[in-house]
Amino acid sequence: MAVDTWAANFTAPFEVDKLLEVRMSGMKKMPGLNVNTGIDKKICDGPMKIGKLGLEGDWHDLTFHGGPDKAILGYCSSHYENWKTSYPERAEKFVPGGFGENFVTSHMNERNVCIGDIIAFGPEVQLQVSLPRQPCFKLNHRFSLKNFAPVTYQTSRTGWYYRVVREGTVNAGDEIRLVERKWPQWTIERIQEYLHRDKDNLEMNKQIAEIEALGEESRGQFRNRVAKAGKKKTPKKEDKWVDYKIVQRKMETKRIVGLSLECVNPDPEAELPLLGAHARLKLPNGLIRTYSVVSSGDSVMEMKDKFELGIALEENSRGGSRYLHETAKVGDIIQVGRITTDVNPAGSASNHLFIAGGIGITAFLALMRAMLSINWSCQLHYAIRSADDIPFLERLDAFKDNVVFYDKSKGERMDIHSIIKNMLWNSHVYACGPNRMMDAVKNAVEECGIPPNEVHYEAFAADISGDPFEVEIANKGGRVLKVGEDESLLDVLRRDYPDVASSCEVGNCGTCKLSVRSGRVDHRGTALLPEEKDSAMLSCVSRGIGRIVVEV
Repeated sequence: MAVDTWAANFTAPFEVDKLLEVRMSGMKKMPGLNVNTGIDKKICDGPMKIGKLGLEGDWHDLTFHGGPDKAILGYCSSHYENWKTSYPERAEKFVPGGFGENFVTSHMNERNVCIGDIIAFGPEVQLQVSLPRQPCFKLNHRFSLKNFAPVTYQTSRTGWYYRVVREGTVNAGDEIRLVERKWPQWTIERIQEYLHRDKDNLEMNKQIAEIEALGEESRGQFRNRVAKAGKKKTPKKEDKWVDYKIVQRKMETKRIVGLSLECVNPDPEAELPLLGAHARLKLPNGLIRTYSVVSSGDSVMEMKDKFELGIALEENSRGGSRYLHETAKVGDIIQVGRITTDVNPAGSASNHLFIAGGIGITAFLALMRAMLSINWSCQLHYAIRSADDIPFLERLDAFKDNVVFYDKSKGERMDIHSIIKNMLWNSHVYACGPNRMMDAVKNAVEECGIPPNEVHYEAFAADISGDPFEVEIANKGGRVLKVGEDESLLDVLRRDYPDVASSCEVGNCGTCKLSVRSGRVDHRGTALLPEEKDSAMLSCVSRGIGRIVVEV
């Protein structure tokens, strides 16, 4: 759709419509989930009062719904026939009220309703169009269709929100009239074009960020894009090592130490922290190691400047965990290169299933806390050595109803295959633990036919050792490097090419992926899809066999 034709060719306003149905609901559990929702709205008989926050007696999950900008949700009933055609197997579900709308109309739609429109409903009530709806996983679950929510905004059939301009009473059958149209070029559909489909159009982002009537949820997104585009981007070089001080040290268990680190000279321009993050540390003994971030403070500002780690003392430590256990103390300075993440929370999933063992819990504590804070459905299956070997127990207590423990000292065993086989519909799996556990998860996922994009593996250690091999760098003049039995290809490459990208360095994320021109590879890690293994490798963990040719 050509941008420069929008203003001249926008859809004519609807002018007059009819309020077919008025709907409202209380809060109730979604089928099969421990998640409250107000989406199941029923037809209201008789006159209904509307206040500043919407229909009196209507309930919302206030995490993402409700409030002045989202007082009333409207939806066009003619969309339902189109949905039935697209999804005939779910035809019985596509009926008015299916999207959780308060107002059902027949002619108003995303192509003839504009942001800022002031609309009269009957003789008393006036509402202003404030926002396009941004659907979440609840629509997927309601219609039993995976990844349905993105289809609704890709096709601009989401519905839209109103704020209340004038309170009063409405009835089904009331006439709907357009009172004022101040932004005729900004239909709901056009806003969605730049909100979801053409996100990098800076010119349009700037224009939309100036629309006063646009609700903050969407307007804030456009303002953030403009601000981000305005920051100077510099090419990524070597890690910028930043000094952090150890401000607290606590033995969580006999073999796991918790360390809180605080930035010595905080950067006010630093980006907000990431969920499921890991920090790359340069230790005073010269070693560089990556560890999962357990938490990042309790407030946004604190999260930017402070984080916490949990480190288990490895039996065969190569020096990293042993240094942090036996030498590091409060007041010491440790350099942090970067804090990154390879976890992408699956927003379309109905449920989030975590499988962890031992110290692997550190990868998921902050992520689970964040998910539960926005009322996502989560379960954690956690294998422990014993009751006194659980790190950060007080964090787990905060959502203990979502945790199942398996205590090895009591002979309890986690049946991973059964967990995967019987997990809730549309679940996303996140796994972190020892190699034996990770292998069991991979086998169960394959046997149960779970697609690779519905599973995230977060290894906290990696075996990089193996037979020595040679690597020819095809795009660097055919230079040949030798990789020893106890070093990774990434380590060797960085001696001569320090800008080689990486992140987790245990095979989770794929940042260090290289193209393989020829030769055999011993593939390790989980970041490559099966079809990628013929032409790529993970330089942080995988090893060549004999001699290989790659491109950096």
